Amino acid sequence: GQFVESGGGSVEAGGSLRLSCEASGDTKSGDCMAWFRQAPEKEREGVAILDSDGRTAYADSVKGRFTISRDNTNNALYLQMDGLKPEDTAKYYCAADCNMCLVSRLMYPQRPCYVPTHYGGQGTLVTVSS
Repeated sequence: GQFVESGGGSVEAGGSLRLSCEASGDTKSGDCMAWFRQAPEKEREGVAILDSDGRTAYADSVKGRFTISRDNTNNALYLQMDGLKPEDTAKYYCAADCNMCLVSRLMYPQRPCYVPTHYGGQGTLVTVSS
C-alpha cells in the first residue's frame, strides 16, 4: 500500500507543525497506524502509535508534545507536533504495519515483532532551528 506524507517544513524551536498521512489509490489505512522518523546519520525511531481501539503510545522523547490522531472518513492519519525542538529534526513517515519493532515496542514491548528489510514511503521533512 501507498501512503503520502505531508505537512513538514522549517520552524523555529517552540513552534508547531501538523503532519498528515493519506492513503493513495486503493490503499486503505490499517486498523493500527503509526509514525516513525529518521534524522540524518541516526537510526530510525518510532514516534507514535494509534491502535484500532483508539489507544495511543509515544516515544518518551515526544510525550506531552506530540499527538497522533486519525480521520477514518478521509482515510488520513495526523501528527500534531507542538513545542518542537531541534532534536525533532528528521524525515517523518507513517506506517500501517504496527508489527514492525520500530513502532510495536511503543505499545507492546513484550509482543513479537519484526524488522523490515525495507521501509517504504517518501516521508515529509521537518527541520527545527534553535
